[in-house]
Order: sequence, then C-alpha cells, then structure tokens
Amino acid sequence: MPNIWTEKYRPQTFDEFAGQPVIIKRIKAMIEQQNMPHLIFCGPAGVGKTTLALLIAKTMFGEQWRQNFLETNASSDRGIDVIRNQIKEFARTKAVGTDLPKILLLDESDALTREAQQALRRTMESYTKTARFILSANFFAKLIDPLKSRCVVFKFKPLDFDHIDTIMDKISAKEGFTIDDKAKQLIYEVSRGDLRRVENMLQTASTITKSIEVSHIQEIASKAEPEAVKEVLELAAISKNFSDARKKLLRVMMSEGLSGLDVVPAFQKQIWGLDGVDDQKKLKMIQSCAEAEFRIVEGADEYVQLEALLANFAQSDV
Repeated sequence: MPNIWTEKYRPQTFDEFAGQPVIIKRIKAMIEQQNMPHLIFCGPAGVGKTTLALLIAKTMFGEQWRQNFLETNASSDRGIDVIRNQIKEFARTKAVGTDLPKILLLDESDALTREAQQALRRTMESYTKTARFILSANFFAKLIDPLKSRCVVFKFKPLDFDHIDTIMDKISAKEGFTIDDKAKQLIYEVSRGDLRRVENMLQTASTITKSIEVSHIQEIASKAEPEAVKEVLELAAISKNFSDARKKLLRVMMSEGLSGLDVVPAFQKQIWGLDGVDDQKKLKMIQSCAEAEFRIVEGADEYVQLEALLANFAQSDV
C-alpha cells in the first residue's frame, strides 16, 4: 500500500524544511554549538513543529536517534502518571553512544493538566544533564508560566502561499498529476497554511483524477460555496426572512456535508461583502459569529447555535 503523503514528503533535512527561516537558523546554530536549551514550539497545526523536533534528533544523534528520542502525545497521555513514569524513566538515563542529552518531545503539551505541567517542571529541573525537552503546543497561553520561563520559545507561523505552491508543484511532478491555479488557491484558502491538510487533500484528489480542478477540491474540502453563504446572510440580515434563511442553510449543510465549524467562518468571511448593511451592524454580526463558534467548540448543539445566530442576524438591532 502506498505511503501516506504527510509522511512520504516529510522533510528529512533542514534544507527541505519549508518556511520558518528565522527559527531554522537559530536551531541550526544551537545544534552546531551543542548548546541546546529546553524549547517550546507553539503555533497552529501543520506548520512543522513535530517535523522540526524530529530533524533536531536526527541531526544530533544520526543513526542512533530512535534510541535517544522519545515522543509522547499529551492530548491522550495528559495525566501526572505519564510524567512520573514514562517521561521520568526515559529522562533519567544517559543517551546511547553520545555525551549529548536525550530529546523528549511532548506533542500537544498544552493539553496536559496543570498538575502534570507542575510535575513536568520538576522533571525538567532534575534531569538537565541527561535530557532536553521540546514542548509542542497549539495554544501557548495554556502552558503555565514556570514552564515558559524554563524554555526558549519559538512561535511558528502558517505557511504562506509561495511555500505551499512550491510544495504542491513538487508533489504533482513526482506523483504524475496536474493541478490548475484556481484549485491551488482554493486548497490554500481551505488549509489556512496547514501543510498536512494540503498534502491530504492532494492525495485524496489525485485518487479521483490526474488533472485536479477546483470542482474536485470542492468535493473533498467541506467548504461552503461563497454565493450560497451570501444568500443565507442576505435572507437573514437584509430581508429579515429567518424561516427561508434557516431552510437554505440546512440545505447547504446537508448537500455539502458541512459542520457548524465550517459554516461560521464562512459567514464571517462573507459578512464584510454584504451590500445594504452598515459597518456598525457588521461589527455586531462578527461578534455574534465569535460567540456561536465558541459555544460549538465547547460542545453546544451546532444546529441550535446556527439557528440562534441567524435569528440574531434577523433582528433589526442584531
């Protein structure tokens, strides 16, 4: 069975790494000088945090990197027992075949409980001679201050279109398919700079056709059609026709397979293009979108929240 493209095209050297040039320069200097502190990699998904940690381990330890590198996912192993047992057991012993400290990657470390983060702080202090920790986090604010103060922080940015475009051209040439410019632009808009999502969409689309167009990306991207979203907003905010807006939204969601978290950002994007709605009202509509998205993320019923959002739009004072 063919490899998953996110692994097949994972960079194997610093030169292959896309984006984050300032971070790469500083990491390479740390490795060359053998002066590696504890690190925090924070930023959105799919921008290279885990890949860079792997590159550090492979560069430092060569063929023995697997024996001297431990990766744990804190979103599934988030309790204090993991810190006390698995991580401490690995950190307390010296690296194999080198005097350099081992590398421990705690992926999604912002998911650790506060008690686990406190235990991790003590572990980092106790084993500085034998281990270095790399904490990967999507949400920097969820890490406790004592951890932040013990690490050098690197903030990753979403990849820009030029980097994504270069990677798409490279993959299409190696895999033997073509992709038009409009499809590339749509992939970038949907992915928001998440390279992992770009590669997954390309792999899925390439199984359908060897000539990828916008329509193929729309089929797999779960992205709301801008015109359909705009029509829903006009029915609710301008025509004040809540019933028709609700029916139209449900049809769009069912036909396109959209979730509430797909719809709310689409609303937010289209609100600014609405004619006949003043800027003050648009500001209130954006605020309502933020509240609805927060509630959906927290577990509220997405259909109830979307209907409440449309009802909010349909009120004269928003």
